[in-house]
Amino acid sequence: MLDTVIFELAGRPVLLIDLVSSILGLGCVFLAGRNSKYNFWVGYLYTAALFFLFWNRNLYASLLLQPISLAINIMGHYRWTHPRAQEASSQDANSLKVSMLSWPERAYVVIALVLISSLWGWTLDHLFPADPHPYLDTVVTVLILLAQLLSALKKWDCWVIWLLVNVTQLALHISVGNVFMPIVSGLYLFNGLWSLYTWTKLYKNKA
Repeated sequence: MLDTVIFELAGRPVLLIDLVSSILGLGCVFLAGRNSKYNFWVGYLYTAALFFLFWNRNLYASLLLQPISLAINIMGHYRWTHPRAQEASSQDANSLKVSMLSWPERAYVVIALVLISSLWGWTLDHLFPADPHPYLDTVVTVLILLAQLLSALKKWDCWVIWLLVNVTQLALHISVGNVFMPIVSGLYLFNGLWSLYTWTKLYKNKA
């Protein structure tokens, strides 16, 4: 049922799973950008939808890492709602405040991104030759997991990573012939910019 074609866009079919996953994904990041803990409940449904979507697209790096994405979502849900005393928001003692990575931490993140993407891309290229773009697929996947992890820790830097994800996803979806998903990626990009601004204010207010 989820692979049912519901309409065509520029001669390309748009499946029900495309629409469902897009709505759930946009809802999840919209709520996160507005500092709402309810983004995690939508995130659980989004992970399930993405699993089916990636299976249908033969994007195996993204498919196989969905259980990790789910684990990060669960961890983030707990961290946002159970802050330590020094991590509590100035506006709500039961909410984690926004913080930033230090510059050394950012350097470690970049190094880890390069190493993991290279290794996983090489592995994927050899294990799943049906994947049309194993390295690009892997870079997008690792960036998404990194952004999710930083979001789970409520780090301001997560939105910088999400903006990189949005741009990279545009290239990925266009390269495999998608028409609908680049439009969705554009909406993600707009939300990312607005959320970066919103979280900057939250950080300054220790909220």
